[in-house]
Amino acid sequence: MLRPILNILWLLFGGFQMAMGWWVAALVFAISIIGIPWARGAFNIGLYTLWPFGSEAVRRDNFTGEEDIGTGPLGFIGNVIWFAVAGWWLAIGHLLVAFFWAITIIGLPFAYAHLKLVPITLFPIGMMVVSREPGFRPYMPRG
Repeated sequence: MLRPILNILWLLFGGFQMAMGWWVAALVFAISIIGIPWARGAFNIGLYTLWPFGSEAVRRDNFTGEEDIGTGPLGFIGNVIWFAVAGWWLAIGHLLVAFFWAITIIGLPFAYAHLKLVPITLFPIGMMVVSREPGFRPYMPRG
């Protein structure tokens, strides 16, 4: 019962705007052609940012048991490029915002959500967002 309330408060206090920002970034990445490998990562971060309570980011190969292009050597190279260009400063931004939410005491759940966003912000390629709800299975494309 608490997760939906926290998610709604999260949306009202900046979560929706953050998710929209990530989705616009994903669109720009996709349009730019050379950014296509990072478009999926930015979309996943936007999804996670939209509804962080009750969700978690996991590696696709750990979840599916199969390696794909994003979880193999090319995904590693993509994550290194992402980290060098954008990941580290985006993660610092989440850490700073988490700190300021945490000092308000009442903002501790939001600080926790920002801390949950740090790992996927650092290395988004090869990650997926899944629900922690019992019995939930995300759509998994075949093939």
